Amino acid sequence: MRAAVPSLLAALLLAGCAAKVAPPPPSTLQVPAGWRAPPLADVASRPVDQAWWQGFNDPALTALVTQALANNGDLRVARFRIEDFRARVRSTQSAQEPTLSFDTGAARSRTLLYNGQPHVGNGYQAEFQAAYEIDVWGRLANATEAAAATLRAEEANSDAAALSVASNVASGYLTLRGLDAQLELAQATLRLREQSRDLARRQFEVGYSSRLEWLQAQAEYDAAAEQIPQLQRQIFEQENALSILTGGVPGPIARGTTLADLAPPPVPAGLPSDLLRRRPDIARAEQTIAAAVAQLAATRDQLLPSFRLTATGGIQSTEFSDLFHGPTRLWRLGGSLVAPLFDGGRVQAATDSAAAQRNQAIATYENTVRQAFAETENGLNAIARLREQVIQNDARRATAAETLRIAHNRYRNGYAAYLEELDAQRSLYAADVARLQLRTRLLTASVDLYRAMGGGWVAP
Repeated sequence: MRAAVPSLLAALLLAGCAAKVAPPPPSTLQVPAGWRAPPLADVASRPVDQAWWQGFNDPALTALVTQALANNGDLRVARFRIEDFRARVRSTQSAQEPTLSFDTGAARSRTLLYNGQPHVGNGYQAEFQAAYEIDVWGRLANATEAAAATLRAEEANSDAAALSVASNVASGYLTLRGLDAQLELAQATLRLREQSRDLARRQFEVGYSSRLEWLQAQAEYDAAAEQIPQLQRQIFEQENALSILTGGVPGPIARGTTLADLAPPPVPAGLPSDLLRRRPDIARAEQTIAAAVAQLAATRDQLLPSFRLTATGGIQSTEFSDLFHGPTRLWRLGGSLVAPLFDGGRVQAATDSAAAQRNQAIATYENTVRQAFAETENGLNAIARLREQVIQNDARRATAAETLRIAHNRYRNGYAAYLEELDAQRSLYAADVARLQLRTRLLTASVDLYRAMGGGWVAP
């Protein structure tokens, strides 16, 4: 006990010599009480559905997302990274456990005895060694917690990657169905343009109209025909992009519900506090802060003394035959206290670096939350404004359709030139294209909003 008192006193003195830690910066994050964007009429009161893409009621879309979540290349990389970080946690945690090792050896040496005569002897030994570090200050526990928090951040990163893949597949499929609808419209328009061209040619041949009207009808037919290969190219490229997202090779994509029958699922209700719990990138930023704080504590405690217990037991003999029959039994117990006295400021510099990394993690968390609010606001506002555009487009199309009906009758009865009907056809076609594009954008805007609000996606 008398021998241990000086060591304990030295440990208590060194306990006050831990590295100095700068305090974290004051938070500048302000959580809004509600959304700035206009409220939506069909906001649902239930939480976000886990498999939100099933709300579109399209089996082909559900199959694509399921295949992508299982086979996407980026998600496979993310899963392997999780396995890597799990192994790192086990490796760091092993420092808190005792170690046991075995050592055996044989030696032959020639030495001088006390009387100056040479002596040749053999030595055989076998021993076990055990060691354990007492984590008095929690340094090893903090290092383990830092590794565990990093693992949780990596798992949240995998969730964020899965949400991104599911959203990209859903948006890509809805865009593909929009292109399919535009191709059908272009092909139907081409048939109408063909009828108008043939009518203009017959009227020219009988002398009822001029060659100019026939050529105008021919030019309009060619313009409609030009749209078809362009849309076919876009469809081809969109199919290949979806195939890669699902982990396959470029190829065709199975279709399901038509664009006209697709309806976006109800927009989920959620306050900002709910948003913080749903988004995986916010969870990742939060766990990164936890890892940085734990790593800072572990780094700071490197200036504190460490306590280590050791025990060694074994046998030794000068003859190999006596090693297991009549050996000399040896043992040794010990304890050590080790603490740095001067390191040139290395630990303090490492502590300052860890504190700066903690501050970076805090600032990143605040930026992530702000970005989440902005993306959700933009998503809510986009849906509201697109719905307003749809209403205006309906009125525009109705006017264009009525204009075309009147122009067509006037042209057939000889009261107007073909140019009036041609302009009316162009107006109606433009309104129809805009209607399909607006419907596609409204569907993809719903996907973007689900992505912004966390999507309800959770790891299985």
